[in-house]
Amino acid sequence: MSLDLIIICTFGFIAAMVDAIAGGGGLISLPALLMVGLPPHFALGTNKFAASLASLNSSITFARSGKVHFPLVKWQIPFSLLGAFLGAWAVLGVSSDFLNKAVLFLILFVGIYTLVRKNLGMENNFKGLSSSKIVMGCLLAMFLGFYDGFFGPGTGSFLIFSFITLFGFDFVSSSANSKVLNFSSNISSLIFFAWNGKILYSIGIPMALFMILGSYAGTRLAIHHGPELVRPLFVIMSILVAAKLIFQFL
Repeated sequence: MSLDLIIICTFGFIAAMVDAIAGGGGLISLPALLMVGLPPHFALGTNKFAASLASLNSSITFARSGKVHFPLVKWQIPFSLLGAFLGAWAVLGVSSDFLNKAVLFLILFVGIYTLVRKNLGMENNFKGLSSSKIVMGCLLAMFLGFYDGFFGPGTGSFLIFSFITLFGFDFVSSSANSKVLNFSSNISSLIFFAWNGKILYSIGIPMALFMILGSYAGTRLAIHHGPELVRPLFVIMSILVAAKLIFQFL
């Protein structure tokens, strides 16, 4: 194994572990691919391939633990897929400059609001589903799926925050539900990159194996240590996403 591949697999493992707990793993895995010299489009495609497999593994592990609320997410998944497809299509002809600035403020708000509200997401206050909440959840899934297909950074944070504030789930259940939706929205962009030959499988396959291991480790940590682990890491990753966006903006 070459030094470059060792670097990619190591950072991929860490990225997937963090992403399984609180989202934001792309902040770690994508720069690692760029650091070893992959062209941006191949770095994006290869990262999406490996991260999608890791996300699938996290989704399965969370589901087996009983943390995924399927009566809700089964309605949201088709809307997430549709939104991601529309977002991937729209990005071809629309500038992301405005979205970049808007997301900067939104992700900062999410991080700061969570930091200030000490008890937010620490207990599961889910009271059941109503027709209106299912509709709101589906619309939100389509909107965030569109955002993920169009732009991407912070999608996991927004999903986790929405499951907490809209439905009353705790951080662990919110992470589990968001991981399932995040995987579904990744499908569209993954197909797009694969169709256009932008995935380097010689790097993506070993990276995916290490990211699957990392996602399993992160998921088990989240399940066993609960909101006490997920909440602070969620705040940290939200702020790091905002810092990345500020750096890009400047």
